[in-house]
Amino acid sequence: MQSRTRIRLIEPADAAPIAAHRARDIDAEAFRRYEPAQPPEFFTADGQLGRIHRLLDGHRAGTAWPCVVLDQDGQVIGQITITGILPQPHVRRASLGYWIATTAEGQGHAGRAVALALALMTDELGLHRVEAGTHLENIASQRVLRRNGFTPYGVAHSSIHLDGQWHDGLMWERILGD
Repeated sequence: MQSRTRIRLIEPADAAPIAAHRARDIDAEAFRRYEPAQPPEFFTADGQLGRIHRLLDGHRAGTAWPCVVLDQDGQVIGQITITGILPQPHVRRASLGYWIATTAEGQGHAGRAVALALALMTDELGLHRVEAGTHLENIASQRVLRRNGFTPYGVAHSSIHLDGQWHDGLMWERILGD
């Protein structure tokens, strides 16, 4: 059976659908609790276009691999981004972040997108280790990571500023190829 989820490198044409999802979802309780405040232009197609260009600059420099998550119909439903890529032989690691639009939550897309990104990091980028972080209360994201072989390794105290307060994060790791 063909997977219902795909990922591909982000492109400028993805700005409008990403902006539409982000503008709608920032008002959703699930996103607001875990997302830092952003200026109004962040939620526009132009704001996302600028962000996409910066991400693609990182891709060209070899420090990032920004992808969109696509549903079975090829519609953009989220994003998964590999950042902080260190390909040196003695390090070979990166960080992983992702989000799925509220309209596509609960359908397994996040788990499948993470699995696809792990394969990309192993097979194409030749990385050895990947890290991710979650808000301590983001149980759904923690389930996604755990199902993809990540294990928690510590708490990052006061690591993210949300709603005027510093919050702790749970740090996760996975050794690739295991």
